[in-house]
Amino acid sequence: MASYLDARAQQGAWLLRIEDLDPPREQAGADQLIMNSLQAHGLRWDGEVLYQSSRLAAYEATLKELHRQQKIYRCTCTRAQLTENGGPYPGTCRHQNHPASAEYALRLTVNEAIIAFEDQFQGPIAEELANTCGDFIVRRKDGLISYQLAVSVDDAFQGVTHVIRGIDLLDSTCRQIHILQQLNQSIPEYGHIPVLLDSLGNKLSKQTGAPAILDARACENLCEALSYLNQPAPPRHARTSVDAILAHAIAHYRPAAWRLMQSITIIDSNN
Repeated sequence: MASYLDARAQQGAWLLRIEDLDPPREQAGADQLIMNSLQAHGLRWDGEVLYQSSRLAAYEATLKELHRQQKIYRCTCTRAQLTENGGPYPGTCRHQNHPASAEYALRLTVNEAIIAFEDQFQGPIAEELANTCGDFIVRRKDGLISYQLAVSVDDAFQGVTHVIRGIDLLDSTCRQIHILQQLNQSIPEYGHIPVLLDSLGNKLSKQTGAPAILDARACENLCEALSYLNQPAPPRHARTSVDAILAHAIAHYRPAAWRLMQSITIIDSNN
């Protein structure tokens, strides 16, 4: 809802992307449930839905280009080795030139440059990837494309100018900026909003067993979301339809309300 308000308040397009690149973790029919729920809440997207599973050729082409530029390399390090090492990846395989017949992941090289950007809500952010994560994986050993590479390539492909998302993804941003820089692509503006937590401090998500929202309560859900996001409440007469609620929310959008906020705790996450 936050990203929807941000896009609509600026007369921008709001895009829907289904990140379906990890088949073992995907739930059958989840994409349709997501789209049904968005539509029930009046959150209508622009253009065609982009399924990342349809973009595998584009990701492979990007990997070939990065390989041509000698910016990625094969890594055969095991999980046990990485755990033993701890800290950022030390570049163990950077100069090993492992054969293509080996079982390997692909890592993108980083340097000691500091990546910095101004987050719309969290202020100045700066990170030296060499000291925080080191060379990072862009394709896993099992052949699956990493989240970091896929979203960066797709942001460039779709011409994304603004990324509004939860602060739990803030630590991914500098890696994505690094990828876009290597591909000579424009860097979007980023804004990371607070995430909803239950009384135990767990983020509300399917991984933590949070209950799904009820589409039949769409108007109530939108009003509650506006309250959590510290946005002006619509007048009582405008709370009877999702379109009226969203129209009021767009007209009174107040992004400054999230400045430096990192989380919002919901005492009872079962309602």
